[in-house]
Amino acid sequence: MKTLMKQFAIIFCTFLLPFIARSQQNTDKVLIDQVVAVVGSNVILYSEIENEFLQSQLQGNTKGSSTKCSILEELMFQKLLLTQAEIDSVKVTDKQVDSELERRLRYFINQVGSKEKLEEYFKKTILQIKEDMRDKIHDYLIIQNVQSKLTQDIKITPSEVSDFFKMIPVDSLPLIGSQIEIEQIVKQPVISNVEIDIVKDKLNSLRARVLKGEDFATLANLYSEDPGSMNKGGELGFVGRGELYPEFEAVAFSLKSGEVSPIVKTEKGYHIIQLIERRGEYINVRHILVIPKPSPIDLAKSKKDLENITALIAMDTLTFEQAAARYSDDPTKLNGGKLINPYTGDSKFTPEEVEPNLFFVVEKMNVGEKSAPMLFTNEDGQQAYRIVYLKSRTEPHKANMKDDYPQIQNMALSIKQNNALNKWVIEKSKSTFIKIASDYKTCKFKYDWVSY
Repeated sequence: MKTLMKQFAIIFCTFLLPFIARSQQNTDKVLIDQVVAVVGSNVILYSEIENEFLQSQLQGNTKGSSTKCSILEELMFQKLLLTQAEIDSVKVTDKQVDSELERRLRYFINQVGSKEKLEEYFKKTILQIKEDMRDKIHDYLIIQNVQSKLTQDIKITPSEVSDFFKMIPVDSLPLIGSQIEIEQIVKQPVISNVEIDIVKDKLNSLRARVLKGEDFATLANLYSEDPGSMNKGGELGFVGRGELYPEFEAVAFSLKSGEVSPIVKTEKGYHIIQLIERRGEYINVRHILVIPKPSPIDLAKSKKDLENITALIAMDTLTFEQAAARYSDDPTKLNGGKLINPYTGDSKFTPEEVEPNLFFVVEKMNVGEKSAPMLFTNEDGQQAYRIVYLKSRTEPHKANMKDDYPQIQNMALSIKQNNALNKWVIEKSKSTFIKIASDYKTCKFKYDWVSY
């Protein structure tokens, strides 16, 4: 538990603290902001460096001004990537931003235990936290997009991995901590027609209220279940074709200004839509989303299905992998139920990388053991049941090519990609307008930034 809380503290310091600090600065007017550097058309403010420096101090880094210099250089690197994004017309959609926002918030909520605890921690509502995070996540996704394009063609061969490993002194070999492999079988409850009818009745009632003169935006604020737009009166902002669910898009583009659609079904749930404005092939709409919820009976049936599957596995009728491939309702069925680590791309997880609620279960299991059916919330925010199987667990050890090849391969590839990025920065900075305030010109930067 201490490890998990420490991990959350690090995440808080590195990602969420700037929003709180910025809010406090805006309220208390402690800082008089100024431009410290310009990279292309992007500026770096004094407050950005101070916020990052505060995070660094909270993590125990006390190197003072040298830390501020390294913070500035990292921010300049990010702005250089954003400058390249402007040249390449790299865009991210509101849908992508909302998806990343939801993913991060689910992780943070899992870390602290509940949405209420997260709100208490920040003394802000979830909606306020999300609004504070939105711009940073937008830029983060663009930066990731540009970096991926710059490194997507860089590959590494087995011989390069072997050469990389041989270059590491024996006494400098990294220590690989305990790792586990987990498989799962998920049963997603089938939503009954009764529950769907309840949702449709609710949306039809809301549509009728709008047609009688009530404000769509107010109703969206009160009743919509789309966390990305509900606090904006259901407004999505201008989007083009291909940025929305196909069913949603087909109806939205057919509406007249102010018109309210009938109910539209997408993979997310059920919607009603109002067109705000159309500009050529771009539209701005509001919507109200209501998501059908499984009833206790629906959930109980999913649990019973998993108990029957567990019995089949116990009788050696099926292996766990075969049962996952045949019966699971989750995309992991395609690889026998095996969970894939999003940070590394392989099937091994450190304890800190496992979702806390799941880790509390598997840490008590023996290798080869299966869990009882357990209720959880999937990535779409829907409740479901799953059983998990602990496939393997390793003890901490010095890295070796036999057991840790994927990790060593990732390390070698990362270094090769970083070298390519370093070369790009050197070349790109020569052709980009960069200006650094005099207070920071004495910094010893890694790169020879061109300054004016």
